[in-house]
Amino acid sequence: MGKLIGWWVLQLLLLLVHSHNTHTQRQPLSYGVRLLKKSRHVVMNNGIVSVTLTSPGGTITNISYKGSDNVLQTKDKDKDSGNWNVVWNKGASGDVFDKIEGTGFKIILQNENQTEISFTRTWKLGSSSVPLNVDKRFVMLRDSPGFYSYAVLERLEGWPAFNISEGRIVFQLQKNRFHYMAMSDERQRYMPTFEDRTTGQVLDYKEAVLLTNPSNLEFKGEVDDKYFYTCNDEDNKVHGWVSNDDPPIGFWLVTPSDEFRTGGPIRQDLTSHVGPFTLAKFSSRHYAGEDLTIVFKSDEYWKKVIGPFYIHLNSHASAHANPSILWDKAKQTMEEEVNNWPYSFPLSKDFVKSDQRGTISGQLFVQDWFINEHAVPGALAYIGLAPRGSVGSWQFENKGYQFWTHTDDNGQFMIKNVIPGNYSLFAFVPGVVGDYKHDSDIIIAPGSNFTVTNVVFKPPRVGPTLWEIGIPDRSAAEFFIPEPDPKFKIHRYAVPIEKFRQYGLWTRYNDLYPDKDLVYTIGTSDYRTDWFFAHVTRDVGNGSYISTTWQVLFDIDNVNRGANYTIQLALASAQNAILEVRFNDEESDPYFSTGLIGKDNAVARHGIRGLYHFYTIGVEGCKFVNGRNIMFLKQADEGGPFKEVMYDYIRLEGPN
Repeated sequence: MGKLIGWWVLQLLLLLVHSHNTHTQRQPLSYGVRLLKKSRHVVMNNGIVSVTLTSPGGTITNISYKGSDNVLQTKDKDKDSGNWNVVWNKGASGDVFDKIEGTGFKIILQNENQTEISFTRTWKLGSSSVPLNVDKRFVMLRDSPGFYSYAVLERLEGWPAFNISEGRIVFQLQKNRFHYMAMSDERQRYMPTFEDRTTGQVLDYKEAVLLTNPSNLEFKGEVDDKYFYTCNDEDNKVHGWVSNDDPPIGFWLVTPSDEFRTGGPIRQDLTSHVGPFTLAKFSSRHYAGEDLTIVFKSDEYWKKVIGPFYIHLNSHASAHANPSILWDKAKQTMEEEVNNWPYSFPLSKDFVKSDQRGTISGQLFVQDWFINEHAVPGALAYIGLAPRGSVGSWQFENKGYQFWTHTDDNGQFMIKNVIPGNYSLFAFVPGVVGDYKHDSDIIIAPGSNFTVTNVVFKPPRVGPTLWEIGIPDRSAAEFFIPEPDPKFKIHRYAVPIEKFRQYGLWTRYNDLYPDKDLVYTIGTSDYRTDWFFAHVTRDVGNGSYISTTWQVLFDIDNVNRGANYTIQLALASAQNAILEVRFNDEESDPYFSTGLIGKDNAVARHGIRGLYHFYTIGVEGCKFVNGRNIMFLKQADEGGPFKEVMYDYIRLEGPN
């Protein structure tokens, strides 16, 4: 009996040892952060993620997760990697691509809890590189399934003038392993391959390719275009790919703050796309054009911290059947990173920590005398701080920092963690036309808690509303958006996406209006079905395009010919357009013209907004007649399919 008990005790001990060893293999004891430095590269490793970088260049050549093979593409050592880069020029000269590789390497901190390393390059007179001092930092923390990267960019006064058109951190992943991409709850799917694009048919521009012989026949007939996967910067917080490894690995780029991006919260930009590529833009002209090119004059000093970004990896066996599981987990990680912003661990003195930042709070009111006698709370508005400027200047701002939030139902707001400085307070309110700017500059001091008063937005208003078209929300999404050409196969997402995110919608105008241009009758027509979302040119064949003229028909019973009427005109987008306005005589000289405006190319890039343009147009009463009137809207610039305007909102006001 005693021997039997002893045998059972021995078996139990062996079982416990085996269980401990198995558990240790799956979840190893904390490894700490280690740094291996060799002559031409350095390796950071915390037992979960290993990252190899060239030294002193600071280009990422290898990322391994829990002992996996390198997740980065490796066939072309000059192109395949993870790197920071900028596209720049000297004005008249062509663009130059610069990977801003370092020439110096330094260990900032190395212990078991954290490693931070720096790759620097100091610009010298006569150098062919972009005139910037560069300090690229990489940080790894103990037990963190990923690593961080940020950069400090600086130019000194007296250096040559130059422009930056693009700036980003980008990763190209192993194309034979990463096929599932996710950038939102709606837009996630198995993707075509880069080879599918090379065998496909290029459409109206090089980014859009019809898949004619894809490796996955389910994709045949679809269009691939990286601009399908853009989103507002305020929503661009996490995106990436899931591999077909066993278990599948998720690779995610997390951007916990929008403060260092350009153009404000609703500017759109790229995320991930076929390559497979994952990138984060900190400067870009997409959906804006040259207005967002960073232009430096020779007498200008500039310094800015970009990031940190968090490059996060995860895995789960069940992701074989449902890759979206890793997306859901990545979203949870993103939320944790957002809550931890600003980070406490970056060691550059230029990264401003939480206790060095300030807070501003207040309450926004809207006072439109025609709608409400008294000011009402500006509910669910966008409100933010940006470098000092004129009304609406925040959407063109590209050198400083911006800090935005939303007001609550009562118009109250609080913007935390603002870098000290001198700002303007801006706002815009969905459902209300125009832009707000506070009368006074806002000075944020370290550790300050500033309450701003007299935040009252008086939107543009001269007289009572006679009629209106659309919703003033800086978007054309409420107007009629057609189905795409049937010759293009539509990818069916599990959750429907916005209808405007399809290729070639501009061509449908010809189909809907084959002989005559759009005519909209106030009181009878419905903008949701009768107002095409984009005022485009007409295709007359043989590669020729002509201007189009829309008509708005409306009645005025008793015209006050001695008074002034007002058109409030808001545009959501413009691309090489000239919008002319006439009344009751289509052949007359234009009563109003925008002149040539816009470079945002939103129609071609499946967007519904670009840069916002707003005009208040005074109209003499003598231009109208009693009874039926016609307003002619002519997009006068022709010569291509993408010359367009998107209307946001049009309102006719009577005399005050």
